[in-house]
Amino acid sequence: MRIIACNTLREHWQQPGRDDSEKPLRDWFNIVKASDWAGTAAVKAQFRSVSFVGECVVFNIAGNKYRLVAYVSYQWRTVYIRFVGTHAESDALNRSGKLESI
Repeated sequence: MRIIACNTLREHWQQPGRDDSEKPLRDWFNIVKASDWAGTAAVKAQFRSVSFVGECVVFNIAGNKYRLVAYVSYQWRTVYIRFVGTHAESDALNRSGKLESI
């Protein structure tokens, strides 16, 4: 898979107090980059705890401490990283309805 907006990952782990997410985010990146997802079943097979919210795919990162929200184009084998943050931050996006539009 091709991954777009990788800087979002780096920007996240460079924030104060979030350096514990660097290794899990790098691991996620390497796993996804080596993948070839044809659909949601392939994602679910690889990441059991993944959730699908509207057109977004929500991954749990660092033992469920953080969430990574992405849009996946299965046709073009591309993953667009839209958001990385804490559960509280993503819950606030979800409550506001912004999660589906990011």
